[in-house]
Amino acid sequence: MDVEPLVTLRARVAEQVAKVVVGQREAIDLMLVALLSDGHILLEGVPGVAKTLLARTLAASLSLQFSRIQFTPDLMPGDVIGANIFNFQTNAFVLTRGPIFTQLLLADEINRTPPKTQAALLEAMQEQSVTIDGHGHMLGPPFMVIATQNPIEQQGTYPLPEAQLDRFLFKHRLDYPSREEELAVVARHSVGTAMADPVRAGVGAVVDGLQLAALKAIVESIRVNDDIVAYVVDLVRATREHPSLQFGGSPRAAAMLASSARALAALEGRDFVIPDDIKRLAQPALRHRLVLAPSAEIEGQSVDSVLAQIVERQAAPR
Repeated sequence: MDVEPLVTLRARVAEQVAKVVVGQREAIDLMLVALLSDGHILLEGVPGVAKTLLARTLAASLSLQFSRIQFTPDLMPGDVIGANIFNFQTNAFVLTRGPIFTQLLLADEINRTPPKTQAALLEAMQEQSVTIDGHGHMLGPPFMVIATQNPIEQQGTYPLPEAQLDRFLFKHRLDYPSREEELAVVARHSVGTAMADPVRAGVGAVVDGLQLAALKAIVESIRVNDDIVAYVVDLVRATREHPSLQFGGSPRAAAMLASSARALAALEGRDFVIPDDIKRLAQPALRHRLVLAPSAEIEGQSVDSVLAQIVERQAAPR
């Protein structure tokens, strides 16, 4: 299987995104992996680290239809998925589609809206469809949600329920840039291009819809040997047995981790998955699915530190 088109895609997307966003290569890779795996990603970071700009620029570089929802406490489910509105001229109900009818949806500050509205995304993220007045409506293809949340400000927020967190393939934490990267950001801002529209900044589409579908077909053919499958299962099962974790990963978490490793392997130029692919994706794929035991919280442990211990101790196939 020739995976060179995926290697080229990775390089060209990174080149286009770099026209607007400085750094954040890991976030770009994870968003590409999520897209190629039919998954969704939750970006967590303080304001000003380019979460929104990353999503907009990725959509522009992949020629994807883009919509953004600013989640607020008064947002209603109908504001997300749409509603049937009665047209008095035709005496018939007409579907007014919400912003969820798109290919790449940015759910900005998703934890600022009540659970009732958060739940409006559940069916869309799992089934790639929404139900309005008893009728199903398909989304995409492709359809991907990039959600953002602020880890610092908790006033006026509603924590995402575990059922919805489990719908995200990855949870990635965006850190502050390095000094060199921040110098580049400030230098760009001084000439008025830092927050430019991606298209106006020269970001161009590197693939179209048909090409993207062909690339996803290549990813589905990437080999995952039995020893890699066993490694993934044992790794996830170890999270259920660790004394510092109250709840571990589910079978769906193991399946999604193995699936995403296919996409990463292809982007790396291989037609087979290796243990390093699993190790690299374990943190973003599992951190939001694990719950610390109360005793571990008192001791000051974190999910990431416990997960790092599990990955280090789990024997990888040779």
